[in-house]
Amino acid sequence: MKKPNFKEYNQGQVSMFPERLDSYIPENSPVRLVSSIVDQLEISEIMTGYKAGGCKGYHPRMLLKVVVYSYLNNDFSCRKMEKALRENINYMWLSGKQFPKHSCINDFRSKRLKTQINRLFTDVVLILVEMGYVSLEVQYIDGTKIESSSNRYRFVWRKSIERYKANLQKKIDSILSQVEEGIILDNTEDVPEPEPINSHVLQEKIKQLNQNNKEKTKQELSLLKELTKKHLPKLEEYEEKLSDIGQHRNSMSKTDKDATFMRMKEDHMKNGQLKPAYNVQISTENQFITHFGIYQNATDTRTFIDYLNKFRARYAKQSAEVVADAGYGSEENYQYLEEENIEHYVKFNYFHMEQKKAFKLDPYRVENMHYNKVDDYFVCPMGQHMNFVSEYEKSNGFGYISTIRKYRAKNCKNCQIRGRCFKGKGNRTIEINNRLRTYKQKARENLMSDKGLKHRSNRPIEPEAVFGQIKYNKGFNRFTMKGLDGINLEFGLLAIGFNLAKIARKMRRSCKSQFFNRIEAFFRAFISKITHDKFELEIIN
Repeated sequence: MKKPNFKEYNQGQVSMFPERLDSYIPENSPVRLVSSIVDQLEISEIMTGYKAGGCKGYHPRMLLKVVVYSYLNNDFSCRKMEKALRENINYMWLSGKQFPKHSCINDFRSKRLKTQINRLFTDVVLILVEMGYVSLEVQYIDGTKIESSSNRYRFVWRKSIERYKANLQKKIDSILSQVEEGIILDNTEDVPEPEPINSHVLQEKIKQLNQNNKEKTKQELSLLKELTKKHLPKLEEYEEKLSDIGQHRNSMSKTDKDATFMRMKEDHMKNGQLKPAYNVQISTENQFITHFGIYQNATDTRTFIDYLNKFRARYAKQSAEVVADAGYGSEENYQYLEEENIEHYVKFNYFHMEQKKAFKLDPYRVENMHYNKVDDYFVCPMGQHMNFVSEYEKSNGFGYISTIRKYRAKNCKNCQIRGRCFKGKGNRTIEINNRLRTYKQKARENLMSDKGLKHRSNRPIEPEAVFGQIKYNKGFNRFTMKGLDGINLEFGLLAIGFNLAKIARKMRRSCKSQFFNRIEAFFRAFISKITHDKFELEIIN
C-alpha cells in the first residue's frame, strides 16, 4: 500500500547561502514604492539634528520608511510598528533586519519629523507632478472636522470665563477699596463698576499695601490674605485661560489647549454633541492630496484666504483654478479671488435654491426684483419704486468691512399683497450689498458654464471621496497626538501615506491593464491567424 508523500519539513534547517528578503516581495508591492520614493527625498535637515559621537543610532531614512509605510497600512501606533518589524517581512526588508523599539520610533516621529513634515509632503507632491499624476493647476477644496484625542468632557468656554472674571473683579475692587480706606463694610451695596484690572496690577497693589507702615486691623489683614491666597491665583488662572483661547475662539479643551469644541456630523452618542476637534482643510487633484491645513476655527469661510496663501507659500505659485462648495462663498473670499486673478468655481448660499422653479417664480424675493442701475432704485411686485434712503458699513467681526445700502418703498399701507410681500410694520425696506451681488453674479456665470458644470460634477468625488477613504476605509476619525504641531505632523504623515497608496493602486491597475492588453492582443492575433488559414484553405479547395 502506497504511503502519502510530504515535502520535507524542518524548522531548524540552515541554508548554505543567506537568502535575500526582497526575493519574497512582489515587484509591484507598495513597500517597494515607499522605499523608492523615500530614497528620493532630501533628509539632510533631519540628519543635521543628530549630535556627533555617542553610540550608533538607527538611520533616519530607514525610520522614515518604516513610519510612512505604517501610515500607508493604517498602523498609526508605534507599538504596532515595533511588532510589525519583528513579524512582517515587508517591515524587515525596509529596516534591513533592524528592530528599533517603539520609544525610538516615537522619538523620531514626534521630534525629528515635526518641523520637517510640510517639506517632506511638498517633495512627495512634486514627485507626483513629475510622474504626471497631478498638475497643481486646480484645487478641489473641502474641509472636515476630526476629533482630538483630548477628554470630551473637560472644556473651557470663553463666555463663562469672562463672566467669572467680571464677578471676581467686583470682589477684588470691593476689597481694595475697603483696605485702602481702612473701612470694613458688612455689605457691598452700591459698589461702583470696577475698572479693568489684571494680575500684575493687583500684585503691585498688594505689595504696596503690605509695605504701608500704617497699622492694620485683623479684618484688613484677613482681606489682604484673601487677595493674595485666593483671588490673585484665580485671576491669573482666568487670564491664562483667556490667553489660551485667543481672540477668535469661543472654547478650548483642558487636556488639549489647541483643540476647539465643534459640532460634528458623527458623534459617539449619535446625538450631535460638541466634541474637541480640529478643522482639517485639504486640496485634491485626481484624488491625490496636494495641500492641507489644520485650523482651530469651526467655519470653513474663515480659513479660505489663509489656506490659499499657504498653498502659494508651499509651491511658490498659485493654482489657476479653485473649486469649493458654498461654505467658502463669502464677500471677503470672492474679493480675494478677484484680486489674485484666480479663476474660481465657488458656490454661495442659495445657489442650488436659485435653480428651483419656486424660487425663480417668487416675485417677492429681492433677487427677482428689477433694479434700475441708472436711477438706482428697485421695483417691487406691485410696480412701486423702492428708492435709496441710506448707507452704512458693517463689520464681520474679523475686520472686513461691507457696505450696505437701504432701499424703501414710498407707501405700502394700502397694498393688496402686503401680507405676502413682508410681515414688518411701515413700508418695506430692503438691504443690498452691491459688491456681493456683483461677485455672486460672476460666480453664477462661472458655475453654470460648461467648465463649471464639469468641476461641479467632479468636486463630490474629489475631496469628499478622499475624506471618506480616510475616515471610513482607514478608520482615522480621531487624532492620537495633541497640539497644532502634533496634529499637523500626524495628518502630514497620513497624507503622504494616502498619496503613496494611491500611486501603488494605480501602478497595479496599470500592470493588470497591460497584462490584459497582451492577452487580448494574443487572442486577436490567434483569431486573425485562424481566419487567414481558413480563407487560404477555401481558396485551395
